Amino acid sequence: MSTDPEAPAPTAPQGATPESPATPTDATAPAGPAPDEAAAPDGPSAGTEAVESGAVPDSPADGLAPGEAGAPDGPSAGTEADGPAPGEAGAPGLPADRAGEGAVSGGAGGGGTGAEPPVSGRGGAGESPAGPTPAADGSEPDPTATAEAPTEDAPADPEAADAEADPARDDAGTQAQADAEADPEAADAEVDPARDGAEPGGQGDAAPGGAEAAAGVSEAQAELAAQKIERERIARRKAEREGPVDAGAKLSGRAADLLAAVRAVEGGAQPPSTVFFDEAPAPRRAAPAPPAPRPAAVPAPAAPTAEDTGAVRALLARGGAPEALAGPAAEALGEGAAQRLAEDPWLLLSVAGVRPTQADGFAQALLGPQAGPADPRRGAALLGWLLAQAALKGHTALEAPVLEKALAQYGVPAPAEALEAAIGEGAVLLFHEPLGEPAQNGHADEADQTDQADAADEADEAERPVRILVGLEEYALAEESLADGLARLSATFGPPADWSRAAAGPGAELIRAVAGHGLVVHTGGEAARAEPLALLAAARELGRRAVLAAHSPAGDARDAVGVAGLLAGTQGPGRDADGRFELDLLIVLDAPQLDVETAAALVESVPDGARLVLSGDPGVLGSAGPGRVFADVLAAAACPRIVSRTPDPGPLGELVSGVGIGELNQVDAPGKEIVIVPVRDAGEAVHRTVQLVCESVPRAFGIQAQDVQVITPGHGGSAGTRALNAALKERLNPGPGRFGGFDPGDRVVHVPSPGRALPARVVTADAQGLHLDAAGERVVVPRERVESRVRHGWALTAHQAVGARWPAVVVVLPGDAAEALSRDWVYTAFGRAERHLSVVHGVDQALPRAVAEVPPKPRTTRLTGLLRALTAAQEQSV
Repeated sequence: MSTDPEAPAPTAPQGATPESPATPTDATAPAGPAPDEAAAPDGPSAGTEAVESGAVPDSPADGLAPGEAGAPDGPSAGTEADGPAPGEAGAPGLPADRAGEGAVSGGAGGGGTGAEPPVSGRGGAGESPAGPTPAADGSEPDPTATAEAPTEDAPADPEAADAEADPARDDAGTQAQADAEADPEAADAEVDPARDGAEPGGQGDAAPGGAEAAAGVSEAQAELAAQKIERERIARRKAEREGPVDAGAKLSGRAADLLAAVRAVEGGAQPPSTVFFDEAPAPRRAAPAPPAPRPAAVPAPAAPTAEDTGAVRALLARGGAPEALAGPAAEALGEGAAQRLAEDPWLLLSVAGVRPTQADGFAQALLGPQAGPADPRRGAALLGWLLAQAALKGHTALEAPVLEKALAQYGVPAPAEALEAAIGEGAVLLFHEPLGEPAQNGHADEADQTDQADAADEADEAERPVRILVGLEEYALAEESLADGLARLSATFGPPADWSRAAAGPGAELIRAVAGHGLVVHTGGEAARAEPLALLAAARELGRRAVLAAHSPAGDARDAVGVAGLLAGTQGPGRDADGRFELDLLIVLDAPQLDVETAAALVESVPDGARLVLSGDPGVLGSAGPGRVFADVLAAAACPRIVSRTPDPGPLGELVSGVGIGELNQVDAPGKEIVIVPVRDAGEAVHRTVQLVCESVPRAFGIQAQDVQVITPGHGGSAGTRALNAALKERLNPGPGRFGGFDPGDRVVHVPSPGRALPARVVTADAQGLHLDAAGERVVVPRERVESRVRHGWALTAHQAVGARWPAVVVVLPGDAAEALSRDWVYTAFGRAERHLSVVHGVDQALPRAVAEVPPKPRTTRLTGLLRALTAAQEQSV
């Protein structure tokens, strides 16, 4: 094998070329160093020399045995879920591997050992957080575990943007296998604390008093507070339309009819004719009244008082729970937290990271024999917790039968009655969603249209199948507000404008569509991003106030404002007297990364008559938070969709385009744009990765190590981000890690809020916290937030990397990552490379199988149905 980086690439045998990561590793000879490398163990190995010579080492005959995956006692390297659940970093004493023991004893009733079932509804955020890792002995199965295998945790990276998890949790054990029947859709991601970086329960929130020593209001705090105010405004609007159900009252009328429908659907019978069907909203007026003014930036919510926190701490101590939970509990429960918790101990489940068996133990310590599994307070708290865990996987609602089954597995003796009681108390909301399309009745004479339409509506209600959904109010209101806002933009748009003189070049079709519509969806790959940029330039030339916003402003979108900064008021245009953006056109890149709450706040801020363009690649991983906004808008077909015809160029574009349609093709890469480096185990994967980043890629392509990004499926295990970052730090920036594990010059990612991972570099640290340089902007992370919001960034997960690109990317696929792979994960990871892609390949046939057979995980949402109903109502009003 040649070691000359300038040597031409030899012709590789069919099925094992460096240009084809799709090719199965079917050779029998193990990969190893070239003969002239035997005396130089630290030099470039046979695998990494492939980058420079174009040759590919022989593939290993076998991969890791199941028992060899990851660390001996830790989760597999293919999981991004070895860290604590949201907030668990701030909940020492409630480790996932000792659920129900120690400070919080085993739960009452059915919540004991092995009683935690998975939340039904497979379909998380790809890497989205799901929950804490269970004990190796299966003492408490992860309630959100997948039926297939554990995967990444993303949501904050989930997908996404995760902050560093507690390293002490790495030995919590491997995830117990969930019952496939009980968990037909469960997402296989586990919560990483970064997903909940801005939620109660983080490291910074565990301190007594829960106060944060930071000067001023950060962008993340302002964004979260703005979203909270938006949710409160939406709730007030909804309250004006529907009166609340009296607490504790028996259900009647609409709610009783809906529950009767649940029973009928479960039994396979036809739902009663009295079942309420969500009626299409009345068409909006051309110019509805604007909402109340909202400031451009809002202060962060007030922290709980020292008195409230002290009272909660005393109550926790009496119940045997860790006092470190006092701050997060006081913040989560609000004013009078101690009294509320004393009256209903299961409210402890509202604290991120607390699990049902732990809440059962706390309740038993406070209430004694009265804390039984049939307690209605327990049922309501479990429902809220199950729905919150589902939200971490991307769901905004779950089907009623799924929740009833989960409640039964948690030992609730009468799950249907528990669900009915929770609905009556207003703890959860019930929704009815017709399935399928309405029947088409053809044309009719004008005189008969009204009668036939009424008869058709009645027939549709009797014939169309339905599903009963249950959700939390915050996500239900966000979806309704988002649907309403999108319909408003379509309805209030004025007459089409003449932009023909600007409709030229690659973005001509998009420019023409935006000229005539208030809402447009644009899809395409990386090369297609030039079209929204052309639209931006054309609109500005025509004198329009146009703004470009992106999830991660970088590369061709460096001039864009961040979505988070736009909402917080720290970037982009100001707001008018009605609290809406002062603009005529808003173009949103990376639209698949919008969760439902962010999208609702964004759309509500766009003024009447303005244009909105949602642009993105539907093949990438979904948002870190709940919802599938971009996919739902596409599915609803409620606005024009412009599909880019601009292909991604070169061998990398050909490879990624094939992955997007489920094909892992062999492509020609004469310039060594794509190279496979076979490995036999996780240790070799780490070794080869370090050589690629530090030696081979810089030498062969002239790309500096700081411009090479490593992407791997998970945080934990022997080849996860933690192990890879440790090895790369030792090589690229060795140091003692005296600033909370970090040294000046370290490459890191900062997670200011769930779903956002911002690349940065450590500058210094002082009493204020860790000082970072993020694209020229100085950021100070408070000391108590460092552990949960900052992690090393030489190696990332695909969810952290989405929205950004690098000159060279090394994708690491250790043998135990096979179960974590899916088509959208591979598409996202491979698509981050601009010039060169190296694949450290140890998963054998799992890679082509994932591309061909493992589609993106579904999510249960309501947005598509809401948009279709609003669109139909508008069409009928015309």
